[in-house]
Amino acid sequence: MIKLVASDLDGTLLLNGAQKLPEKIFPLIRELKKMGILFVAASGRQYPNMRRLFDPVAEDMAFICENGALAVDQEKVLYQDNFEPDLAREIVAEIDAKEGAEFSCATREFYYIRPKTQHYLDLMTKVVRTTSKIVKSLDEITEPCMKLAVYEPGGVREDSIKYWKERFSDRCTVVTSGIEWVDFIPFGTNKARGLLEYQKRLGIRPEECMAFGDEYNDIEMLKSVPWGFAMAHSKQGVRDAAAYTAERVEPILEKLIRAKGNIEEVL
Repeated sequence: MIKLVASDLDGTLLLNGAQKLPEKIFPLIRELKKMGILFVAASGRQYPNMRRLFDPVAEDMAFICENGALAVDQEKVLYQDNFEPDLAREIVAEIDAKEGAEFSCATREFYYIRPKTQHYLDLMTKVVRTTSKIVKSLDEITEPCMKLAVYEPGGVREDSIKYWKERFSDRCTVVTSGIEWVDFIPFGTNKARGLLEYQKRLGIRPEECMAFGDEYNDIEMLKSVPWGFAMAHSKQGVRDAAAYTAERVEPILEKLIRAKGNIEEVL
């Protein structure tokens, strides 16, 4: 019987660049809670942004944020991972210096950004609607940094991810996150770590968990449970990490609810 469902957002619940969740997910989350099944949103997004997205049901679920660097349940922080300050400053400085690249530095309450273009400012504050703090100097970045991201419009190409991995993959995890983003995460930080934290606190076994994802930052989470679903449009390495594929999350959850949590009847 399933007791926990974890799902990525961008490319999984949020398709084709959508910034608003499908309305039908909210009653499904409520039904899961009534059945004793915890729904966990697991994303590279910041907690304030995720909570706004799930506002109608935020009290009925839990969150794994910043690709596993932060876990929050009922407004309580379960854990928070941070970069070494010197490494964070080095990565931010290199992104800031690279032509066409924009950075975001994730802290618990907001993102530090220094937009080079109006497009990036609008993307962060009006489209994705992050809670951001704009700085004029990198010296203004003083809060502990959980995750760093580089945005390069036009799509992350193989040469782009190679560029960043060559510089920093020996000191942190460097992964693609969506079409135009590369994330930098402390070693040992991933969504699977957040999932394990909920399993330990709630006494839930891996075989009682389902996970959905579509990107390389979902691989460890998909591999950590036997009922991992990759979206049909996922890249090859992501599909290889999952036992199953799905076109959308909502129909699988509907089947799970009808089956009263019995995963065998869903497959």
